[in-house]
Amino acid sequence: MTLDDLASAIDRAPSQVSTLENGKREPKFSQLQAIARALGTGVDDLLSAEAPSERDALEIELERVQRGPLFASLGIEGVRIGKSLPHDALSTILALHRELERLHIERAATPEEARRANGELRGDMRAKDNYLPELEQVAKGLLADVGHTSGPLPQRMAAEIAAHLGFTLHYVSDLPHSTRSVIDTRNRRLYLPSKGFRGRSNTRSALLQALASHVLDHTEPGDYGEFLRQRVEANYLAAALMVPEKPGVKFLRDAKDERAIAIEDLRDAFGVSFETAAHRFTNLATRHLGIPVHFMKVHESGILHKAYENDGVRFPADALGAVEGQHVCKQWTARRVFDVEDRFNPYAQYTDTPSGTYWCTSRVENTSDGAFSVSVGVPFADVKWFEGRETTERNMSLCPDESCCRRPPEELSAKWGDFAWPSARPHASMLAAMPSGAYPGVETTEVYRFLERHAPEG
Repeated sequence: MTLDDLASAIDRAPSQVSTLENGKREPKFSQLQAIARALGTGVDDLLSAEAPSERDALEIELERVQRGPLFASLGIEGVRIGKSLPHDALSTILALHRELERLHIERAATPEEARRANGELRGDMRAKDNYLPELEQVAKGLLADVGHTSGPLPQRMAAEIAAHLGFTLHYVSDLPHSTRSVIDTRNRRLYLPSKGFRGRSNTRSALLQALASHVLDHTEPGDYGEFLRQRVEANYLAAALMVPEKPGVKFLRDAKDERAIAIEDLRDAFGVSFETAAHRFTNLATRHLGIPVHFMKVHESGILHKAYENDGVRFPADALGAVEGQHVCKQWTARRVFDVEDRFNPYAQYTDTPSGTYWCTSRVENTSDGAFSVSVGVPFADVKWFEGRETTERNMSLCPDESCCRRPPEELSAKWGDFAWPSARPHASMLAAMPSGAYPGVETTEVYRFLERHAPEG
């Protein structure tokens, strides 16, 4: 049956049938019924996911392959799929792609695997607006159990949560270097460093994160993706305990009514770090305030450490769709803030990007791994709710176009292109394979020896 024959049988123009055949337009159900009658078959057969023949299955697979991120990362043109493509050539192309995909998957416990897992987790959290209601309820129940009703969660109350869960706290000087805390579930002991952490909120955070894993019944992770998910859940629950949902939402709604939302005010009101306040804002902003938002933590070298978005901003990404380890545009707030001398006040800026104009507020925090900027941003339409919207700072970013900030000027390239040989200093995590073991980055033997030393006698 020719295209004209089918078009005549269903009373449509041949051009309309062609757009259906090529997948450029989806048919209405009534059109599917008409096509099924004309072809002497049923609608169920037309909608079946099973290919009519082996050749059709291969063509469908190649079509999907050529639309995927792995094929796109190769930078090559796709082949035209049709009868003129020999069967053996079709099979060979697919076999090569399967081998490339196998090699990617085979890189288990490598930075590639970590970025893949990060990308998948970020997509899940975006679909949930970074809000986990079941964990909010767990936090609410724990706080009620210890009688905490409002205000910042003091260190004493965090210790009471530990006691309520049946744990005693032990501050030691020989905590394994690869850990922030260790729980002995046999003897119901929780070990923390005697020197504490930088900042009171970080001490509370480490304590609550350790308890969160116990409360959530986390078990030994089966893969890196599960390890990341457990870490996100523990961090989320700890933040929900330090900034409870009900008073946190009230504080933010009051600030929105005054058109004066400020992350540093949330930080000060609940006695947490700027990063914890920024994370907690992303948990509550979309669900309770109707504000889409993005978050970034960027190293002073320009490397993106972690990120979240549901407001349409386009982070730099690799072929797997992961953003961790990518260089952030030099025009973005998260990079410009490092050039600002005033580290006491947050820096705010408007940035015009290919996906729209965004306002962002950022602050630099110093850590043992160097300086990091922590940034929260929103689309231009939502900046009216924030302190700092009056800033006159504005930049334009053309990234991912390399002419924006990655490609050096032609005159410099011509002068130095053949004479420069820099020695890169990336984060070790960007180069080295992920440490093996149930808990990536933790030396299990060291932990077991530590527990052996500190176990009570008898």
